[in-house]
Amino acid sequence: MFEFSGILEDCGEATEKQSALDITVREAPLKKNASATKCSRVAVLSFVLAFSALFVPQEGFGQAEAAKELRTWKIPNITEGAEFYFSPDGKSVIGNAKLGDDTVHHTYTFQIDGTNILRINNQGADACSYYFPSGKKLLFTSTKDNLRMPSGNFSDPNNYPQGAEIYSCNLDGSDVKRLTNNKYYDAEISASPDGKWLLFTRQIDGKLDLWKMRPDGSEQSQITFTDELQEGGSFFLDNETIIYRAWERKNQGQRGMPMNIYTIKTDGTNQKKITNDAGTNWAPFPAPDGEHFVFIKVLPPHNYEIFLMSLKTGEQTRLTYSDAFDGFPAISPDGKYLTFDSNRDAKAGERGLRPYLMDISSLHVGPKK
Repeated sequence: MFEFSGILEDCGEATEKQSALDITVREAPLKKNASATKCSRVAVLSFVLAFSALFVPQEGFGQAEAAKELRTWKIPNITEGAEFYFSPDGKSVIGNAKLGDDTVHHTYTFQIDGTNILRINNQGADACSYYFPSGKKLLFTSTKDNLRMPSGNFSDPNNYPQGAEIYSCNLDGSDVKRLTNNKYYDAEISASPDGKWLLFTRQIDGKLDLWKMRPDGSEQSQITFTDELQEGGSFFLDNETIIYRAWERKNQGQRGMPMNIYTIKTDGTNQKKITNDAGTNWAPFPAPDGEHFVFIKVLPPHNYEIFLMSLKTGEQTRLTYSDAFDGFPAISPDGKYLTFDSNRDAKAGERGLRPYLMDISSLHVGPKK
């Protein structure tokens, strides 16, 4: 998981609106927030705008290259959004989008055909989100309770929002519970397959590490303690093993920042480096078969593409072929679909990302029978 949020938000009470495409965006029930109703302003540099501005598709992109991809299509009605993850039944996704009257990215859920769109939160700036394995609750990151703190920048590790906290709620956005409560950056949330642990990234004094906690926010404990690495973007391969990305602190902030994929046990032992090149290997997400994962690889000069890699053999298979930005990959629980975000169909002047689906059933990365 890699964080991003929107530009600027007017905080206030939720109202039901129509999106620009006349698609009804349902509003989750929200309690009044004293800080929010004072209309505090939260300014956050957009990760989506920052990246997609750099990777605008060129006219006349080769059809031969595009033909190498498996069948791919846009999810309709979601005109801007990124970092979406499947529900346990594979019928819906959760992620961050900017629709209708939004001035910043908020947490949304919707079905994979682009219907049943529901805004979960409308206060503060939102980032990473996820489904509980039971399919009955949601997890999301937001600055909604810390609007008076410096807004920070979800795309700059030197300035991550220290008011970012992790929350759980019902599928309709009700019964919101705050799971972290501190002045640190807490984000990049995911859950173990058995639902017993939540995995997240915490930043203290500029240092990023992996942490875990129980679903109610109790038993918070640190997993990684490396001084030289900045760990994050983590998911469970199984109930005992974590896959994540990390970069060296000395390289932080440089363009084309070297980054690699690692695995580690939940008790912090048995760390293994999975990729071993000097390039950018980013945003890993495990396949349901437990033997593969998808991730972003930056090809020269600055082309972000999605690859599938075998944990057993190390073989890498390229999945996307576009000169635009392709990123934030996630695989459905049955292994049949890949969701990712891209600006490959953006028109001149458009800078936002939007979600896509790819049929990867022919890759046979579904659960082992």
